[in-house]
Amino acid sequence: MKTKTLAIAAALVAGLCGAERLTLNGAGASFPAPVYQVWTYTYTQANLGAAVNYQSVGSGAGINQIKAGTVDFAGTDSPLTEAQCKEAGLTQFPMLTGAVVPIVNLPRVKAGQLKLSNETLAKLFLGEITNWNDPRIAAENPGVRLPKDLPVTVVHRSDSSGTSFVYTSWLSSVSAEWKAKVGAGASVKWPVGIGGQKNPGVCNSVAKVRGAIGYTEYTYALEAKLTTVSLKDKAGAWQQPDSPAWPILGTTYILVRNDAPAAKLDALKAYFRWCFKDGAPQATALHYTPLAKEEADKVLNGVLK
Repeated sequence: MKTKTLAIAAALVAGLCGAERLTLNGAGASFPAPVYQVWTYTYTQANLGAAVNYQSVGSGAGINQIKAGTVDFAGTDSPLTEAQCKEAGLTQFPMLTGAVVPIVNLPRVKAGQLKLSNETLAKLFLGEITNWNDPRIAAENPGVRLPKDLPVTVVHRSDSSGTSFVYTSWLSSVSAEWKAKVGAGASVKWPVGIGGQKNPGVCNSVAKVRGAIGYTEYTYALEAKLTTVSLKDKAGAWQQPDSPAWPILGTTYILVRNDAPAAKLDALKAYFRWCFKDGAPQATALHYTPLAKEEADKVLNGVLK
């Protein structure tokens, strides 16, 4: 009897060891990708639950993939409306907040040294200011050694982008001219400039082109050692991107399918609960802001309960 019991136990252990580990695949926004990639790696390597992957493909592509059912979750910085979620059979919840920053490639200009008012920044992206020796830029930057004759090259996202949604929404809120001529959206008709794929594509183009100006999530600017711009907050004070009063902030969201198999839904909930509770310090270290406790508790006690 003892021999038979040991044999059964051995067979059970062998079966458990040979069981395939559940894998969760995600895709979407590049805006939060630095955090998501750290989270998925840490969670997977620690064997805390399912193995988790995340592909940075842009918000628009992520939304398309979750709607098609080719991924288990998607990231987007351009949130769907309640009606859109209902129609697609999706649940959406906030995950993180991050900063979007203008970046420039100007010789001898250091990070935070260049100051651009809301009006001047909008006119740069509208193509109405075409050279860095423009008197409007000089007036805002006394003492800064601006190029004597260097054309402005605008760099923007070429894909459907949550980062673009955050940036153009902010421009629309501070510039009536921008709002009237371009507006806000994940994909807009840019008046001028060259396009780059995802945040790294914009950063790469700005780094290569003297006189370029673009926009990206703050962590990407730091990693690429790009020059960031100072902007005015609502009170009119000049701020740098690492300030709590930085004016261009965006929340990134997660989308999951309501018809996902129960095992995957449980695994997804376990993973995102871990992200909220144990992953927050990693997000902070990467210059993102975890949700406030009240908002995080609302997600944990609602969607992820």
